Amino acid sequence: MKKNALIFVLITILSIILTACSDQDMGEKQSSSPTKETVFTPSNKYNNELTGVTLSIGTASSDLAQSILVAAGLDNTPYKVDYHQLRGGNLVLEAIAAGQIDAGSGSQIPPIFASLSKNGGNFKIIAIRKGNTLNQELIVSPQAKDSIKTVADLKGKKVAYVKNTTAQYFLYKMLTDAGLKWEDIDSLPMTTSDGLSAVVTGDVDALASYDQSIIQAKENGAVTLRSAEDVLSGDFYWYAAFNTINDPAKHAALVDYLERINEADEWARQHPDEWAQAYAKETNQKVEDYKRIFEAGEKQRKGRIAPVDSATIASEQDIIDSFYKLGALKQNIDAASLFDRSFDKEISNFKVY
Repeated sequence: MKKNALIFVLITILSIILTACSDQDMGEKQSSSPTKETVFTPSNKYNNELTGVTLSIGTASSDLAQSILVAAGLDNTPYKVDYHQLRGGNLVLEAIAAGQIDAGSGSQIPPIFASLSKNGGNFKIIAIRKGNTLNQELIVSPQAKDSIKTVADLKGKKVAYVKNTTAQYFLYKMLTDAGLKWEDIDSLPMTTSDGLSAVVTGDVDALASYDQSIIQAKENGAVTLRSAEDVLSGDFYWYAAFNTINDPAKHAALVDYLERINEADEWARQHPDEWAQAYAKETNQKVEDYKRIFEAGEKQRKGRIAPVDSATIASEQDIIDSFYKLGALKQNIDAASLFDRSFDKEISNFKVY
């Protein structure tokens, strides 16, 4: 009995020792792979602590907000950020109007229509995200590419477009440049997916669209008739609610947040493989495909956060005037009224890479 008791004690002691060693090894492994964190030094000084602030951010494209901050290790903010993934700038602005979020991003078109709603939509455009204008094109179907060589050749043809978007705007500008009126084509509003299907099958002769619909259509035989590279500004807006703009603490937190986006954009340029791995996984794209698209876009125009300027306002006014002439707007709008310039000075301190 004494011998059995001794063996039991020895086994128990050995088990404790092994468990301790195992725990120690796990601790070493965990400490050797800490959460990625990049040192960030803001260019603007804040008089008060931001720890009690919560920013509610909505965005139509996570690569311009949450995803890129996490990948770059810049999401360690001294304030809390709640994210809302919304499928389009119009939904971002609807959430702002309803008081559900503080700020968000989207294209140049949604704020035009949102400004006509009650209380002016409860928002202002406070910053610009400069970007590229690639994959925004007017393309011709595989069946019509031999007969349609110029925009002028679209007279009397079926042309699909995505209504109330940059696609409708650049299609209108291209037709005007070619000496055509909107009425000279058989214009057919469609979603991006429906437009893709219609142009590939030849149900329409041409399509004005953007992003994956253009890429996939060209992979299936469609060809570029004209790129919108020289038509569009590449501006992508950041909108904010009135209360957020006027709250000193939230204003400061939003400035800090936007500068982190600016720094994350540069991190991605310096780490294209790492960024492509992170974002392609999120969007179910092939890493090499996304990396190629990303690097081509950055080569054309580096992504960065910039203050509002006169060129931006002029670009917005031209879009407004175009939609008014098309009849999409029942009243004209002064573009300058959509912008808030109180962030300009602080954003001007951001580094330009």
